[in-house]
Amino acid sequence: MKVAFATQDRQRIDAHFGWARNLAIYDVRPDGYEFVANVEFGGKLEEDGDEDKLAPKLEAIADCAILYVAAIGGSGAARVVAQKIHPIKVPQPEPILDVLDKLQAVLRGTPPPWLRKALAKGRHADPHRFEDEDEATHD
Repeated sequence: MKVAFATQDRQRIDAHFGWARNLAIYDVRPDGYEFVANVEFGGKLEEDGDEDKLAPKLEAIADCAILYVAAIGGSGAARVVAQKIHPIKVPQPEPILDVLDKLQAVLRGTPPPWLRKALAKGRHADPHRFEDEDEATHD
């Protein structure tokens, strides 16, 4: 599953989605993760209310299942969710690698329902495949 991080310094989740200079994208699996790409944005990011600035960012994360941000506006959040991407706001800047380690640990265990749905994004697998596993563990 691909995960995007809004970042200014490419090390931490420390950026508002609309103002992020970088979107770092990783592929995360229960057995590891790997860096996929860093998409850099320049130009007039400081202009608040410029909705057009979101279009290239939304395109960059189109195949991601999760987006981590320091902040995101209501309009941006709605557009992210409309693309079936789960936005997660961190309360303070957090190292990307720490979040990747935590996410990987959750994937090795029993992911919560929202994460199971996110895992199905971009796959051709049956999104209900976990339901059978859950039923099997409760028998």
